Amino acid sequence: MPGKRLTMRKIREVLRLKFDFHLTNRKIAESVGAARSSIGEYLRRFESAGLPWPLPADLDDDRLEGLLFPAAAKPAEGSRPLPDWSYIHRELRKKAVTLMLLWEEYKSAYPEGYQYSQFCHLYHQWKRKIDPVMRQEHRAGEALFVDWAGMTIDIVNPATGDRRPASIFVAAMGASSYTYAEATPTQELCDWIGAHSRAFAFFGGVTELLVPDNTRTGVTKACFYEPDLNPTYLDMARHYDTAVLPTRVRKPKDKAKVENAVLVVERRILAQLRNQTFFSLAELNRRIRPLLDELNDRTFQKLAGSRRTLFEQIDKPALKALPAESYRFATWVKATVNIDYHIEVKGHYYSLPHKLIGKQVDVRYTDVTVECFRGNRPVASHRRSDKRGGHTTIKEHMPPSHRRWLQWTPERFIRWASKIGPNTAALIGDIIRSKPHPQQGFRAALGILRLEKSYDAERLESACGRARIIGAKSYRSVASILKHGLDKKTLPSATPKPLVIEHTNIRGSQYYH
Repeated sequence: MPGKRLTMRKIREVLRLKFDFHLTNRKIAESVGAARSSIGEYLRRFESAGLPWPLPADLDDDRLEGLLFPAAAKPAEGSRPLPDWSYIHRELRKKAVTLMLLWEEYKSAYPEGYQYSQFCHLYHQWKRKIDPVMRQEHRAGEALFVDWAGMTIDIVNPATGDRRPASIFVAAMGASSYTYAEATPTQELCDWIGAHSRAFAFFGGVTELLVPDNTRTGVTKACFYEPDLNPTYLDMARHYDTAVLPTRVRKPKDKAKVENAVLVVERRILAQLRNQTFFSLAELNRRIRPLLDELNDRTFQKLAGSRRTLFEQIDKPALKALPAESYRFATWVKATVNIDYHIEVKGHYYSLPHKLIGKQVDVRYTDVTVECFRGNRPVASHRRSDKRGGHTTIKEHMPPSHRRWLQWTPERFIRWASKIGPNTAALIGDIIRSKPHPQQGFRAALGILRLEKSYDAERLESACGRARIIGAKSYRSVASILKHGLDKKTLPSATPKPLVIEHTNIRGSQYYH
């Protein structure tokens, strides 16, 4: 199909938005950042594959991809007649006429013609020249528009006098314009997600859609895990059973609601606080709240009632119920399972089934849990630990015989180390024996042995000897000794000689016999 194919994570999101939220293909395309023709193609492939919805729990990404995108036959050679796009466009205005129907009629007349995906792609290219401006309408409880205000307010450190700007998060209901605002320390992802949770609590429910300026709003560092759609934002949307529908780039009418709300917040709240000094974020938010209530209670100039009365009458009855618990901020990363069948998360090591050694997994961690997924299927779950260098190991993850798995055993590491020297072998043995499970020492042992590639065996042997004498039995210690050239200096004696002072006024030992 034309263009770059979406990731399987986003294709699953396309299916969720279509069958759980019943969104149009246009809105789904805007939500996931793809062409509308591509969305139609994915849905056609899903229907052709005969898959049920919801998808089976045991259907991982690899199998789903194989069902949706089977190997295609090579297209036949020859010219392809171009459809009459003016006719296609006129027919689409008629009730119940779809691109799929028009393509089937076209293929019936020209069997050698374009396939459905290319047919749609070419039509939308032609249509862009005449696409009219979309009129925006908001149903009750449908959309919540969110963004950061352009203005900031300084927070003063009472001890040093230093100032740091606090950002202002703004959320506005689509139908009633009922508004929420709060100050946050930064525009980082954690503050962006936290502000959403507090906004939902303020409104007492959840809208069908979330409409940010774009899906990266509030994220200052690009997410390497999946740059095209931030996984944490998507995870939060699923928790609250809502969908993210970002505004289109350079389409100001799409975000008129939130831009107006930001303008009103800046004029009615932030401007009134411009000459006040705040020493904490909590103090600033306590001052914002009564001004926010005043804004929502302010009577409209051209309509009856206020933002609050419209919200109570229109939006609030249509909101979805809040989940039992607020969303707990989660970070997503990718990790490769090491030879000791552990992965590292924030300095701590967590076990996975030994069959996944060398495989890449998706890791979702909060302040409480660490969850691991392989092909969208959970493979391990641990309670989060802040002990740096520690290991959390589930016995069931351990292999019945370590020799079966690439022969990574304590004996193999010691034999390898013995080729370098006795000090290296002794240090590796000490490190492995110091762990509750020998496999937990394999990573450090492997790191020490690989230092031979950067330094010669003689220097590594000397560094290991020094590390044993000073009791620094770790990879970092050996690497530091080599980096600073300490291995070239004379090793301190393990049993220092007693200090003897000779002087005519000092009695010798014979005096006491």
